[in-house]
Amino acid sequence: MQTPDEPAPTDLPGVVRITDPTDPRIAEYANLTDVRLRSKHEPAKGLYIAESATVIGRAVASGHRPRSFLMSDKWLPALAPLIENLPASDDGAPVPVHLASPEVMEQITGFNVHRGALASMHRPPLPSVRDLLAGARGGAGARRVAVLEDIVDHTNVGAIFRSAAALGVDAVLVSPRCADPLYRRSVRVSMGTVFQVPWTRLDAWPRGLDDLRAEGFTVAALALADDAVSLDDLEADAPERLALVLGTEGDGLSTTAVAASDIVVKIPMAGVVDSLNVAAASAVAFWATRV
Repeated sequence: MQTPDEPAPTDLPGVVRITDPTDPRIAEYANLTDVRLRSKHEPAKGLYIAESATVIGRAVASGHRPRSFLMSDKWLPALAPLIENLPASDDGAPVPVHLASPEVMEQITGFNVHRGALASMHRPPLPSVRDLLAGARGGAGARRVAVLEDIVDHTNVGAIFRSAAALGVDAVLVSPRCADPLYRRSVRVSMGTVFQVPWTRLDAWPRGLDDLRAEGFTVAALALADDAVSLDDLEADAPERLALVLGTEGDGLSTTAVAASDIVVKIPMAGVVDSLNVAAASAVAFWATRV
């Protein structure tokens, strides 16, 4: 049963008190720990969830529009300036700001929201590969891109985006089955850099690599192979436009992705270690090939 609203502790427009975890107004925040459910539900509904005041601020600064907020009382003062400056929602009403106790928030979401603030955001439409590449570097065009094949761990996806932002990668392309960069954990681990690095999803795999080749990119697969060249060699004679392809956890790149690439590259290893975690490998490769 829905509980009547209690008086809001602020005169900020759109603020309502939530005391019932089954209140339909906060249904978008329910069961946030169910990865399989959320991975289907959020893209289908055209939304994603941003967690923490820092991430929410970066999303809004990047032009993303909030649908609503859910937070505990102590976080409202920090977010009030951002909320006050938001345009009205599509129906002309202020963006809803739902306040709940930490206990009620945990019942809603399924975990202890110790960062205190969540926002349901409108998911922006993804650009075409061609438009993404052409728009990078202020319209000068992308020179370094990362391609992620079927990476299933949202933490790795977020870490790769953070490295991409820090090391000057112009864009990220993800395969059809790759984990969602806008899933809550990816966004959190990336510290909001998923809003900073342009990205889109390839429609077909590995045929989508042909789109990169058509745009003048050399496609380099990071994989262990007998004919692989050292990352040192690639760094010494790097092509003007380079796409680094990274594979899923455990198995690495598929044989079809490797076959569809122009060159296979490996990171030199010491001792008995043959490879790095994909997020660590991405950082090494991005650093070595930065421009």
